[in-house]
Amino acid sequence: MVEAKYAESKEKAKAEVKKVSAVSLTSDMWTSINTDACLAVACHYVDSNTCLNSVLLGVLTFPQTHTAEDLAQVKASLMEEWGITHSVTCLVTDGAADMIACGRELRLRHTVCIAHTLNLIVKKALEQTSALADIRAKARKLVGFFRSSTTAKEKLAQLQQQMGRPTLKLVQEAETRWNSTFEMLRRLVELREPVGAALASLATEIPPLSSDEFSSVSACLALLSGFNDATVELSEEKTVSGSKVLPLLKMLDENLQEEMTDVASPVARQMGEHLKRQLREKLNTLQSMSIMSLATMLDPRFKAMGFLSPTKASEAIKRLTSECAAIVPTPSASRGAGLVTPGNKLWRHLDDRVMESRRRHSVTADAAVEVQRYLAEPNIGRSEDPLQYWERQKLIYPHLYRLAVKYLCTPASSVPCERVFSKAGEVVSKKRTRLSPKTVEKLMFLNKNV
Repeated sequence: MVEAKYAESKEKAKAEVKKVSAVSLTSDMWTSINTDACLAVACHYVDSNTCLNSVLLGVLTFPQTHTAEDLAQVKASLMEEWGITHSVTCLVTDGAADMIACGRELRLRHTVCIAHTLNLIVKKALEQTSALADIRAKARKLVGFFRSSTTAKEKLAQLQQQMGRPTLKLVQEAETRWNSTFEMLRRLVELREPVGAALASLATEIPPLSSDEFSSVSACLALLSGFNDATVELSEEKTVSGSKVLPLLKMLDENLQEEMTDVASPVARQMGEHLKRQLREKLNTLQSMSIMSLATMLDPRFKAMGFLSPTKASEAIKRLTSECAAIVPTPSASRGAGLVTPGNKLWRHLDDRVMESRRRHSVTADAAVEVQRYLAEPNIGRSEDPLQYWERQKLIYPHLYRLAVKYLCTPASSVPCERVFSKAGEVVSKKRTRLSPKTVEKLMFLNKNV
């Protein structure tokens, strides 16, 4: 049953993928319950109806010790099997060294998942804010007490009920994810009153956060909330997201500047300065990446408005015009241009060069006109679908349409692959540890694609 369903679904998916001219790949690694290393590779593309689609190409197991070359070899085999070797626009992964090296090995354009990038930006800023580190340590100890003590846990729930509140649990910080720090501190602020009352009624030496510490935490949360919202929005799987990266980081930068003018807490101000510096550094890098800049320029919601730097926006317009010119058909030579007569034989090399120059000029001019007409149109609303826009305009801007299909299929993050593994525990559960890797791959393929 599984075999037949898998074979049928895979052939159907392959037929669809082979029809498209451009795809992007995401990939992620996970360690299963059997301590095998699993690699998931997903493909993202815009179909003939100008709709965004994703398909899981495969989930393959590796020994714990593997190299970037091993990963590259497997991905190359998958690309060949699915007939997409020459149509991959971009590879999106986390920032692990072996993933980056794998992209180089495959000679693919590579971008680091924006969710991981934001995680690193905020983690560095948090680590550099020494006064906040002390508050976080105190908060972790407090949360640990309530999570490890049944009596404390029950007391907290009881007090919330008595106060007419929904019963919420405290959240512990996880070292690898900054948003767990955000959730821990936010929940402590939410439950400040019942937590304080519970500590007062229990025989414990664990101190609550002081009023000053709560003020600092609240000010820090105000600065961090935008980063949390951006992480969630850029992890969308079913909408165009790669083109949002630059505009959203630009908005984060502007909002951070605005919020900082009202910050009174020295702790929050210090953290905000670190955030601002880390964010600017990353924005400068991303604005120079062709894959990001072209996607932003081809999104009719953003265009040049999506760039923090006007200079980078101008560079992106030049790059877009150049790419557009590369796919505009070259005018054929005039009917008599190839005839050689005694009078013009002497001049034929110069005439050929002039003709080629005129052809190139014509192509570049046509591309520039198409790009400028598109850019001169008012941007569409932020809640509108950019792909629906391109479906409507594909006959008006035929060459830009082809580029939009190529670049708007790149997701902002590798979260689509991570979500495969979030369900993996259900597939590779303790009761199924005897399943072969091939069977696990087929079950996960069906789970994702059917």
